Amino acid sequence: MKNIKDYNLEELKQEFIKLGEKPYRAEQVFKWLYTTDVTSFDEMSNLSLELRDKLKNEFSICIYNILRKQESTDGTKKYLFDVLDGNAIETVLMSYHHGYSICVSSQIGCKMGCKFCASTGIPFVRNLTSGEIIEQILAVQRDSKVKISNIVFMGIGEPFDNYDNVLNAIRIINNQKGLNIGARHISVSTSGIVPKIYDFANEDLQCTLSISLHATTNEQRSSMMPVNNKYSIEELMKACKDYIAKTNKRISFEYALAKDNNETLEDAKRLVKLLKGMLCHVNLIPINKIENGKYTKSTNENIMKFRDYLNDNGIVATIRRELGSDIEAACGQLRRKNLE
Repeated sequence: MKNIKDYNLEELKQEFIKLGEKPYRAEQVFKWLYTTDVTSFDEMSNLSLELRDKLKNEFSICIYNILRKQESTDGTKKYLFDVLDGNAIETVLMSYHHGYSICVSSQIGCKMGCKFCASTGIPFVRNLTSGEIIEQILAVQRDSKVKISNIVFMGIGEPFDNYDNVLNAIRIINNQKGLNIGARHISVSTSGIVPKIYDFANEDLQCTLSISLHATTNEQRSSMMPVNNKYSIEELMKACKDYIAKTNKRISFEYALAKDNNETLEDAKRLVKLLKGMLCHVNLIPINKIENGKYTKSTNENIMKFRDYLNDNGIVATIRRELGSDIEAACGQLRRKNLE
């Protein structure tokens, strides 16, 4: 049966026309789905019984079961969700002074094989649909009783490897009659799938693009991120410059600092040379230790020296606040471990 949350508003209107219903009815259902805690068509009280029966025959409402919830000492919550087909994904809720952010997964498993990421240990199963991505947000809101204001596509999976579903999910999230979360409050991270960066530049979206860079030479980056064997740093930088030129939007480059690997002054100098003149920001990430991982976190002293060198040389850099590491909910640690 079709998941009704897979449809953006315009698509849903077309589905209602096929059912012999007026398009405005689709708007009513859309509002029920994204502005209330409704979990069944029977709860949609301003719809006729006949229409509710039609909807029950045509569609399902994807409602996740919580398999496990963990809470960090810093208030971060990690959810292990049953996606209703025997698979599971992890989603993280984080609290900031500006509101609540959620880190959503886009795939069950991941193909990218980044050596510092726990998701590498999960065999790729399939892409999540738009509705399955959206349900992570709705399920967390239902359980936590908070309104989420920021979305980051940085959970399990490579968002640009599930491009169409991620884009459709963004349109539903952004719709004023849906979740109504502004595009500037949505960040999409990619390990560097170059063709999709060009595509994303043409989408006319105000989302933030984050690039997982993590190294300054092809040899170094390929050892950390196999995607670099297909799309080199030179190709990646060319696509990023094109994105900035077309959108006039700043790119956020993610750089996870690992001890005795990519943390030296020479690395910092190469990074300055690589990014000089670009409209960008560098998000320095203290790398998180993962099971069977070869990398360990750089020292706080080295991380601050690296940041200061970048800032002193015209590259805006900040250190990402570490959240949820005690429950393996921090950057690079998601892997649905409790199901294995």
